[in-house]
Amino acid sequence: MITARATASFEPVGRSVAVARAFVRDTLHGWGFADVVDDAVVLTSELVTNAVVHAGTAADVRCLRYETAVRVEVADHYPEREVPLQGRGRPHRDPDHEGGRGLLLCAALASRWGVEYTAAGKHVWFQLDLPERPAGTRSAGPLLAAADLPEADERIRVAVVQVDRQGTVTRWNDDAADLFGHPAADVVGKSLADLTAWPQTPGTGLGLAEALQLSRWEGTYGLRNSAGRVLPVYGSHLRVRDSAGEPSTVCLLVRAEERAVLETPSRGSAPSEPGLAQRGKSSDAFEVFIGSPAPDDLDGLLQRTVERARDMLDGDAAYLLLATDDETELEVRASTGLPSARQRFARVPVEAGTGRYGSARMPAVHEDLTAVPGAVPLLSGTGMRSVVTVPLKVEGRLTGSLGVAAEAPGRYSNQQALRLQFAADRIALAVESARLTELERLRRGSLSFLVEASDLLAGTLERDQTLALMAQMTVPTLASWCAVYTIAEQSEPELAFVLHEDEDRIDGIKALLSQVRPPDPDPTPGARAWTAPSDAAHSSALRASLRSLGVGPSGAATLPGRPVSAPGVALATAAAVGGETVVLPLVARNRVIGMLTLGKPTDERFRQEILELAEDLSRRAALALDNARLYSERTAISQALQRSLLPPELPRVPGVEVEVVYRAAGEGNEVGGDFYDLFPIRDGCWGFAIGDVCGTGPEAAAVTGLARHALRLLAREGFGGPAVLERLNAAILDEGARSRFLTLLYGELWPQHDGSAVLRMVCAGHPLPLRLRPDGSVESAAEPQPLLGVMDDLELVEQSVTLDPGDVLLCVTDGVTERREGSRMLGDDGLADVLATCTGLTAGAVAARIQRAVERFAADAPSDDMAILAMRVPALPQD
Repeated sequence: MITARATASFEPVGRSVAVARAFVRDTLHGWGFADVVDDAVVLTSELVTNAVVHAGTAADVRCLRYETAVRVEVADHYPEREVPLQGRGRPHRDPDHEGGRGLLLCAALASRWGVEYTAAGKHVWFQLDLPERPAGTRSAGPLLAAADLPEADERIRVAVVQVDRQGTVTRWNDDAADLFGHPAADVVGKSLADLTAWPQTPGTGLGLAEALQLSRWEGTYGLRNSAGRVLPVYGSHLRVRDSAGEPSTVCLLVRAEERAVLETPSRGSAPSEPGLAQRGKSSDAFEVFIGSPAPDDLDGLLQRTVERARDMLDGDAAYLLLATDDETELEVRASTGLPSARQRFARVPVEAGTGRYGSARMPAVHEDLTAVPGAVPLLSGTGMRSVVTVPLKVEGRLTGSLGVAAEAPGRYSNQQALRLQFAADRIALAVESARLTELERLRRGSLSFLVEASDLLAGTLERDQTLALMAQMTVPTLASWCAVYTIAEQSEPELAFVLHEDEDRIDGIKALLSQVRPPDPDPTPGARAWTAPSDAAHSSALRASLRSLGVGPSGAATLPGRPVSAPGVALATAAAVGGETVVLPLVARNRVIGMLTLGKPTDERFRQEILELAEDLSRRAALALDNARLYSERTAISQALQRSLLPPELPRVPGVEVEVVYRAAGEGNEVGGDFYDLFPIRDGCWGFAIGDVCGTGPEAAAVTGLARHALRLLAREGFGGPAVLERLNAAILDEGARSRFLTLLYGELWPQHDGSAVLRMVCAGHPLPLRLRPDGSVESAAEPQPLLGVMDDLELVEQSVTLDPGDVLLCVTDGVTERREGSRMLGDDGLADVLATCTGLTAGAVAARIQRAVERFAADAPSDDMAILAMRVPALPQD
């Protein structure tokens, strides 16, 4: 029965053979099959060579674990190759001939082997039986004096953490609670990723989720303690399954400086390893260092390099820096034995000078760093006294620097420098290849990120939503927290939006930034450092801690009765913003309109590629923010102008109820082509109008303003209805190409002493007004006449109607009658049917019922302007 599987594919290039060897070696060691690793690696090397070198195709390698054996399968995609078997009259093949040597080795070393052909390729497999393992010692180290033993705390805590297949913590022992400060009740049920500071850039290399899926993993990373600080730990992960077959991962964790408790001895270093002497392999640490195949990912390669460089020279710490593209700076990419302040992506200049890494381009040995302070800035304050550094070069170009340090002075000489340089030369090409591969993946991811960001930013023209999108795209992809400042013309920067990956930290950061002077609005492109938030956060945390102890900042005791604030919030805020903080200007149309601030938690820094990606994002975000500003300003101006076209309020007409419902179509429009008005003309007389200008939007609104103001002016000059509309018609025609034809119902309202009301109306091409009587009958109250804005000479006639008590006059625009649902239209008859159901209702209730009927007639939102004017003469009270 198969108990485990591991599969990998390799490109048809020469270096794939070494990578395949590493894959098989790591897999079998992870399964605990050290006894057959050497044979499996030799056979895999020959078979993969056949595939990628001789056949010239990709190779697929699969490892299968059984209870008593391991099987390795190698498949290529060249089925026409001959199977070089002996027998059947064929002469024995020359053992030195490369062709078919892999199959000869299979026959000699494997317990079982075979070749299978398919239409798509050839499949070679071999099986190695596991020897019976007598009880005894697996490996043993040399006898060491007490002074040479690794140092550790008086009490060594081994945290045991178990996570399920989803990465959720299911077990958290007492040592884990003591080591990290989190009680089990606060951690169990949460994702381990919430606590982990995995040493890599998101999207590249091996992630935590992938590491937890491996049969075995061992290495260094960080866990956040209860104070929010990253505690470097050394972990050994083993994947197991319970009696029900459910897989989980057991993680054993110790402090990084106590790694010797868990660290697996280097391969080949144990003198008791089976078959070592017989195979003639050296146990020298240098040979182990340069002979081990590199992992596929850059982070694994660099971490393995620093760990083995430290072991090779018996150092206390080691680090590896990679050069930026212009070779002016070096970035920390891997370290071991150094405090958390020397975390990855910290940058130091290359050239000589104060605080610069002057020994990057040539091998250098510093016997005592106290004699040359600042020679290696990375080691300042770490307690390291002696160091040896060598460059990593590819074709004469500086690509990085490798250093090994010790706490004692005078530990290293030129001989150790030569050994380390030779090792660096052997790995420089592999490091550069892996770095370029990672950089290509990161650039592809950056392009996808920018495309998605551009789409999101282009999808909104609202200022607040644009600010929120800017922050949400950067957190947590680019930074742990983000703050956006906006700058209005001739004003100071204003804090507009704050976001943190932990929502509980947002209020604390917002309060902190509100007390800090905003960064200067410098239009210079690129990210610049800003230390004010970190300094202010640490000062606030210190003051809060002193107050909690009852001591003022100057050492004096605080006054009795004065409230003492708990330092927890201040400390958490300091940890959240205590890392690197950078500011990027938001420049649009040659003006700084804001600033994008990105930050990291304590002891964390940005890598250069992330800053370049943030700079690209800031340019797109600035343009989107400025577009949103311009759109908001234009909308505000448009709406202010449109509101000026509406009547300020409806006047109260004695003896007549009046109600209006108005809705303009189009986003951002408050006034469209439809309009209404009700205004006093003279004592006892009121003018009313409802009209519809052809089209919608600002052009139609302009004609609306002309019509409404002309009606008021002409009516108050004493002109009757026909004369008012004839002069308005001439004014519209005078607009020339800007004119729009207009349908208009205009009339004069004369309330009478007997409770009735006399209306004199002119209906110029407008939907006819409807009269509702108390008995429920509905009839037209006017006759149709020509619309305005089409003909020069109009002959309009005024018509009179008397509304008796209880009568309702309904006037609407064609947005009501032309409401459609497919081929159906509400129409004049449908409107009359709805109005017939409104007997006994007030004018407001009539208008509301008509509006609901229009909206419910079709599922889609109305696409035309709509105006409803209802006037009702109240019924006389009954005796």
